[in-house]
Amino acid sequence: MTTNETNELILAVETSCDETSVAIIRGGKHILSNVISSQIETHRRFGGVVPEIASRKHVESITLIMEQALTEADVTFRDLSAIAVTQGPGLVGALLVGIVAAKGLAMALNLPLIGTHHIAGHIYANQLVHELKYPCLALVASGGHTELVLLESEGKFRIIGRTRDDAVGEAYDKVARTLHFPYPGGPHIDRLAQEAEDEIPMPRAWLEPDSYDFSFSGLKSAVLASINSATMKGETIRQAALARGFQASVIDVLVTKALRAVREFGAKQLLLCGGVAANGGLRSTLTARCMEEGIPLLIPPLVLCTDNAAMIGAAAHLKWTRGAFTELDMKAEPGLSLEEWSV
Repeated sequence: MTTNETNELILAVETSCDETSVAIIRGGKHILSNVISSQIETHRRFGGVVPEIASRKHVESITLIMEQALTEADVTFRDLSAIAVTQGPGLVGALLVGIVAAKGLAMALNLPLIGTHHIAGHIYANQLVHELKYPCLALVASGGHTELVLLESEGKFRIIGRTRDDAVGEAYDKVARTLHFPYPGGPHIDRLAQEAEDEIPMPRAWLEPDSYDFSFSGLKSAVLASINSATMKGETIRQAALARGFQASVIDVLVTKALRAVREFGAKQLLLCGGVAANGGLRSTLTARCMEEGIPLLIPPLVLCTDNAAMIGAAAHLKWTRGAFTELDMKAEPGLSLEEWSV
């Protein structure tokens, strides 16, 4: 099989944080299987992901998840064309588990190895359900990343804006902890915000007039200040109103900057990517605004928003078609550059 063929079968592995996932992807667009084992219940009692525990859980489950992915796809090791794995960014210990498993498989089967960028995966998760048209703009919103990424052509990434402090998912979790919600806190904030009857107004960090960067640390501090003020006055903390004010601020900044970037760079589509793409308030607001302005919006289904191996297989297809394979001495790179990973 040559790299020009579109029916390649890529076995993809994702272990960047607290999901162990293996998928079989055909031609970069068709999911034959996408098995995901979440560790949320394990980490919930600690209020967040514990890296050492995450790594151990990956070790315990990676082989079983790999076997299940092959069974569900109804393929064997002999049918595979390449092995893809998340090289970074992520937790270094967690990344290493997936990388060692992928390297071992590639060596045993004499197949090419494709080290893949985690954020490229989130972006190209959209390709599993939609046709991408270039240039397009991706709004990446996750627990570790908040970025605006311009794709001038297939696989060419240019970051035009990023968070200067907390990622949006990180801000959600920190605010949730101050309100004593269990981990992960984002869904609790989203639910309360949509149920709230009133809102405590929160500031917006627009930064410089022409900037596409984000900042959420001040917003987080404003929520904490409101809680402290109510406590000092002996007042009941209005959790729902705080959640609504916080979420309204986050969504306003994300949506406004994303739509401005679409207009400035002439993007044909706006792609929503990452774990926070599962946020109901963000999805509905962005959908409504894009409809008003006639901007085509692509949002993957919920299962492809959170970390999964199918998205890694979709991104790895970019390298496969160009024969851009990775050496077996590849290392885990928690700070792997998206722009440098471009094809």
